[in-house]
Amino acid sequence: MFSVKRRLVRIGLSLGEAMAGGTPELPALGRADHGYLITSLREDRLTEVTAHHPDMLVLVRQRYSRRYADLSGSFDAYLATFSSKSRSTLRRKVRKFAETSGGALDIRAYQSPEEIAEFQTLARRVSAKTYQEKLLDAGLPDDPGYKAEMMRAAARGEARAWLLFVGNEPVSYLYAPADGDTLIYAYLGYDPEWSRHSPGTVLQVEAMKHIIEEGRFRRFDFTEGDGQHKRQFATDGIACVDLLLLRKTPGNYLLAGALAAFDRCVGFAKGLGLGKWARRLTR
Repeated sequence: MFSVKRRLVRIGLSLGEAMAGGTPELPALGRADHGYLITSLREDRLTEVTAHHPDMLVLVRQRYSRRYADLSGSFDAYLATFSSKSRSTLRRKVRKFAETSGGALDIRAYQSPEEIAEFQTLARRVSAKTYQEKLLDAGLPDDPGYKAEMMRAAARGEARAWLLFVGNEPVSYLYAPADGDTLIYAYLGYDPEWSRHSPGTVLQVEAMKHIIEEGRFRRFDFTEGDGQHKRQFATDGIACVDLLLLRKTPGNYLLAGALAAFDRCVGFAKGLGLGKWARRLTR
């Protein structure tokens, strides 16, 4: 519809920082900066941050649970955190996918720099087909710089990746870099032709099993935002907000009013059940 450009200093809190509940130290703004974007701030710290910056205009852009999975026990203990219905559904999906793909799952794990380079090449073939890439520009990056960063992370032992194959052709991918003892949910995608068989869910189940059996990582961080997939596989969550702190200028006051009006319109449309229709039309 339209866009308004703002130069923001982004402060992204890690899962560990969100769990600790601290408030971020904000660097000084440059003359060209309009304000800050703070992500994954614990909701119970919102009042404190607002009080510390009375000279800034505060806009909450998103409220969500920063979800993560505790991997400190066995895989069976992890599955025990699911309801009996969810466990049954996951096992059924895994079994049916195995039957569809010839009787057994073909899942390959990637860890070394050479393996990660191979993974990136194969995963890109899947990513190019996904709606995340076609509509949202949110597929697995194809630029050489990001691939080099993936390989550097692998050289440090800080990258894990998986591909799900059918007939030696990749149909789903998952890439998770590490931050200490935490793996980060970075990119998951699947071939839309296989969507009715839930390849992303099947791959996530098997990846969680691999991670837990490896025994190195304590948590799997599903990062900012929320969604059914994250809710399904997480064991815990922290109530968080994404926050804009803007300089108090007439233009920013006008922007804040426009955003509030837009959010009210979106809420009204959701109340009428138009959200599902809009998503179908977009896809």
